[in-house]
Amino acid sequence: MSKYKCSLLIVDDEPYIVSALASLLDEEFDVLTASSAEVARLVFDNRQIDLILTDQKMPRVSGVELLEWVRQNHPKTVRLMMTGFAELEEAVDAINRSHVFRYLFKPWKTEELFETLHEASRTYLLERNNEKLVSELKQLNQELEERVATRTRELEEANHELEQKNKMLEKLALTDPLTGLPNRRAMDRLSERELRRRDRYPGPLTVGIIDVDNFKEINTRYLHLAGDKVLMDMAKALNSSLRTVDLLGRWGGDEFMIIAPETDMEGAITLGERIRSSVEKTEFTYKDVIFPGSVTIGFAVADEGIAADHKTMLEFALSALSEAKKKGRNRCLFYPLPTLPFEQAG
Repeated sequence: MSKYKCSLLIVDDEPYIVSALASLLDEEFDVLTASSAEVARLVFDNRQIDLILTDQKMPRVSGVELLEWVRQNHPKTVRLMMTGFAELEEAVDAINRSHVFRYLFKPWKTEELFETLHEASRTYLLERNNEKLVSELKQLNQELEERVATRTRELEEANHELEQKNKMLEKLALTDPLTGLPNRRAMDRLSERELRRRDRYPGPLTVGIIDVDNFKEINTRYLHLAGDKVLMDMAKALNSSLRTVDLLGRWGGDEFMIIAPETDMEGAITLGERIRSSVEKTEFTYKDVIFPGSVTIGFAVADEGIAADHKTMLEFALSALSEAKKKGRNRCLFYPLPTLPFEQAG
């Protein structure tokens, strides 16, 4: 790639000076000439000018006035002035008004002329390179900011998606896939949460374990698809018997668990009978087969003021269920903490 030649506009109303300078400088600069300030302005209208060297004494518009115009309209152009010794005060005025880079005295010395123009060229190129670097840096910073912003959005979206998936996995881990009810792990957590709430706001609490009567016979005779259908319908029947504050989950196999907040012994008896009779009236079907429905329930009841924990409530409920099964199914048995059991048979 060839070395860049700065464009140089020489402005002087004396043709022989313009010709001599153009001939001298043409090899190292892209030389253009103008015989007046007006012609120089036309040159600026048509192309970019890197350097301008103008005489001070010119008709109508002086060199100072021309350079002042250049500074206002083409500030990147490096401005130089050529003047006689007698015009030194005007040269100082040019520096102040037009921000002239350098001024040369007439008659010029070739070595000094080249040195000044070379320095002006280097200054111009350095400034342009600096502007280019600043522009490139700005562009790189903008691209980097955009990439960071894009990456940040991508990470936020990925984190949101991961959070949603984690919530979904957690929900799946706490949900029984067959009935859609909370599973045993979820019910353990809900029971412990309710007991913590009870510590802050004392009140009665009832926990029940429900066993589907004769379920093994259904599985054995009609296979597991029939058993699955019965469990799904049972979940619906149980749900329809509960209050909105009550919690129902699948404990495992053919067993369900109920957590009934603010429920004392009287409320537990009412709740148990409502569940038992509702299930008894429900027809459970698989294809053309109708199954009679009944459940056996063991309740643990902690009245207000009675200390209770999840393990104790569960043990009492399971013990009540076991005893109820021994006494003949389709019934509820209630174990209050810590007194003797109260039984109601269907």
